[in-house]
Amino acid sequence: MSQLETPLFDVLLKHRNRHPIQFHIPGHKKGQGMDPAFREFVGDNVLSIDLINIAPLDDLHSPKGAIKEAQALAAEAFGADHTFFSVQGTSGAIMTMILTVVGPGDKILVPRNVHKSIMSAIVFAGAIPIFIHPEVDSEYGISHGISPEAVEKALNAYPDTKAVLVINPTYYGFTADLKRIVEIAHGRNIPVVVDEAHGVHIKFHDELPYSAMEAGADMAATSVHKLGGSMTQTSILNVREGLVSAKRVQAVFSMLTTTSTSYPLLASLDTARRQLAIHGVDLIDDALRLAKDARKRINQIPHLKCAGKEKLHSSATYDMDPLKLLISVKDLGISGHRAEEWLRYNANIEVELSDLYNILCLVTLGDTKKEINLLINALNRMSKAFDSEAAITEAVVNVPEIPALAMSPRDAFYADTEVVPLAEADNCICAEFIMVYPPGIPIFIPGEIITQENIHYIQMNIEAGLPVQGPEDSTLKTIRVIKERKPII
Repeated sequence: MSQLETPLFDVLLKHRNRHPIQFHIPGHKKGQGMDPAFREFVGDNVLSIDLINIAPLDDLHSPKGAIKEAQALAAEAFGADHTFFSVQGTSGAIMTMILTVVGPGDKILVPRNVHKSIMSAIVFAGAIPIFIHPEVDSEYGISHGISPEAVEKALNAYPDTKAVLVINPTYYGFTADLKRIVEIAHGRNIPVVVDEAHGVHIKFHDELPYSAMEAGADMAATSVHKLGGSMTQTSILNVREGLVSAKRVQAVFSMLTTTSTSYPLLASLDTARRQLAIHGVDLIDDALRLAKDARKRINQIPHLKCAGKEKLHSSATYDMDPLKLLISVKDLGISGHRAEEWLRYNANIEVELSDLYNILCLVTLGDTKKEINLLINALNRMSKAFDSEAAITEAVVNVPEIPALAMSPRDAFYADTEVVPLAEADNCICAEFIMVYPPGIPIFIPGEIITQENIHYIQMNIEAGLPVQGPEDSTLKTIRVIKERKPII
């Protein structure tokens, strides 16, 4: 087969053109039974391929036809032995990945700045997370990746570790020396699984960091929808045979995936793969030129600063994706959250995320010079609007110590609990997740001992206007804790 082909999309079009009489779900029957206003808005084309896993269209849970062919083409394009399509987002792919390599009581090495889906999977698996502090950037006040040296030190301390998880690239676009991490883990026959949610495009251009599959990783959960041109909720799971079994991956994947898979979503994965494989170099070339121009112009705006290659100075900041525009606004005297709101209400611009000191803007295959000019003009206006508040500000990087784990996250999640005031929870064992989202970094996970330092960290993020999520009490005045405090160690 050729990368020019789209076997799944083609079989859907062929089936639609037959105009079969449908006595199966979905009940809207090509839009006929749907609310007219919504049908008119989305159009009949997409509704005509909103179908189910009847024989001509193959079945994601046991692919033998068009889906199998589409996944094989994706594996070839991404340099994997096997590729699995996910309509459960990268979160579903991450959960599959982790549940494949660890079970109850198994240790897994993870960076502290992990996405909430990773911690959810660890709870489901009954595994024990061994956390590694990521490298901290004191200039931008953010976390980067983990270093090979930190991984080796942790594996020496916990030689019974069953898997290593790496975030590559990070949400902010920085990558670690992943090849070296893989070499260290594989030297001990330990698989390396990668949260590659923000790196679908890096395989397709030589000026971008190397991908998880190129680095020799065993599995990588990759969001195609984020930066690869498919529809929201679509991702892939790339697998390399050896330390993991593709049959085991398929079994776990099927347990976590809806049986009512969306064919429009699957078709968008099939066509996005074709576009990246055939036109990726040219499209990414254009995006890189736009990002280079934007970074240069942003760095000429008073009080603003956009991170670039000068940040690459360690094995934890080994390379970066230039399409991520990490813009520091701290010298403007405002928080990233305030900058995000100013751009929303004064320039009709929505950014990817904001934190205490920065905003993050993505340049993608869908951008043109027009959008870049609008962004630069808006940032110039914002700089002038807050010029009177501007002052050189040192980022206060307050990264609290990782709390001690008193019991496994799964045991804590299902234990007998009670609700106490957050201010009085010092030394209790947390029974729920608390995280800053985006990007979903845990402050507490179930099973960790609450400290006064982390209570203060939560309050600091709330005061800065950043979304702290996870607990049942959305006001964060109370927290659910374990009734009995009997450490497992």
